[in-house]
Amino acid sequence: MTRKTSQILIGVIVIALIAAGVLYQFAGDDATDAVIPESAASIPEAATPTKATVAKDVRATTVDDKRPTILVVGDSLSAGYGLADLSDGWVALLQQKLDGNELAYRVVNASISGDTSNGGAARLPAALATHKPDLVVIELGGNDGLRGFPIETMRRNFERMITASQAAGADVMLLGMMIPPNYGERYTTAFVEQYEALADDYDLALVSFFLEGVALDDSLMQSDGIHPNAEAQPVMLENVWPTLVNVLSPADY
Repeated sequence: MTRKTSQILIGVIVIALIAAGVLYQFAGDDATDAVIPESAASIPEAATPTKATVAKDVRATTVDDKRPTILVVGDSLSAGYGLADLSDGWVALLQQKLDGNELAYRVVNASISGDTSNGGAARLPAALATHKPDLVVIELGGNDGLRGFPIETMRRNFERMITASQAAGADVMLLGMMIPPNYGERYTTAFVEQYEALADDYDLALVSFFLEGVALDDSLMQSDGIHPNAEAQPVMLENVWPTLVNVLSPADY
């Protein structure tokens, strides 16, 4: 398989992985002939987790916990969509790995399946006020790309989240995503580059591709063939860990 073919396949699969909502046809200049993949169009909308469900995905997230806080704001990839046990999700595994490495942080998972950058920006201020995080991990944008939202709109939403987090005294880390090439070269290139540009402009930590090593491996997919299974979650965590731990304790770890 050529490198170009692999990149195309990764893009097609990734967009299915992040989808959990109603599809919208992109109407931008570079997507006149865009075709929505059938596999993505068949994805059912995921239910929004209740507060009780989200609470099961993390440990020690009460207001009495005095440890510094990592707040994860994401979509289905971080919400544990389709997992039988949310404790298998990469966010819950992050808490376990922090504990195992004697890094005294608590993890709060504020991820919702099907969420977009606009949804994240709208609900982040309340989460910042409630949890007062030291680090905000943003894993969003995939559903924006699937629906063909303008890059400028996504960037404004990300900037709202970044500036609000920084104003609250938190560091920010971005988890980058990809979209398929049928949305047009101009759009797909701009989509990927927005994460790099935001990281440069706001001096943020960046994981270039969150699903590296997962997107093309059928053994790491759920039975629907489009969402990562429990076995994929440690791989996703390992994609995040080196960058995250450097943000938390660059001089000590």
